Amino acid sequence: MKVIVFDLGGTLMQYVGMPSSWVDFYRQGVNEINQRYNCKMSNEVIGKTVQMLENFNPRINYRETEYSAEFIFAQILEHWHIDVPISKCIETFWFGLKLKAEIYSDVIPVLSILRERDYIIATLTDLPNAMPDNIFKRDISELLDYIDYYVSSAVSGYRKPNCKGLQMISEKYKVPITKLIFVGDEEKDSQTALNANCKFISIKRFEENEEGISDLYELLKII
Repeated sequence: MKVIVFDLGGTLMQYVGMPSSWVDFYRQGVNEINQRYNCKMSNEVIGKTVQMLENFNPRINYRETEYSAEFIFAQILEHWHIDVPISKCIETFWFGLKLKAEIYSDVIPVLSILRERDYIIATLTDLPNAMPDNIFKRDISELLDYIDYYVSSAVSGYRKPNCKGLQMISEKYKVPITKLIFVGDEEKDSQTALNANCKFISIKRFEENEEGISDLYELLKII
């Protein structure tokens, strides 16, 4: 059995116009909650909430353990003392960011070819800080039909470079973890593969990449 694992953000899809760090957009989402539910929070309170959310960002404070969106929002909104379900606050926050997901044009054609070649297609992705799986999966819904096993940091409980997600994929398909192929665009993806002692293929879509590939059509030539 041949199993290939893809990172998602920067590898198979992107949020259009979003930088690698989401910190600058946190205030926009928090303000959306404040306005939607007429919470009347002061700028000082909003600022404190944004700072707390930043503190959970793993690019600022490194962590491999994943926290659920429900846990994070319960923590950052506790001092608001509002009678609004956390689930609604989460939905409103992400709605406020006006995200637009884009699946790269080569992805579905190449995944279809890999399927024809009898590859099992899995994913291993770190969710954006405080984003729940259901919102992310809704954004990439057209892609899910081509994925046999979706693993996110919420599913595994850990963020890369922890290789727990690769272990889960290995165990599900009874394939040695060393036989997996992992495709990703970041250093943490490379380190994850190194931690699992499996093959890594680097993809850089918008810059030169002498050690890897620039699109998925190149992937078909080397596996």
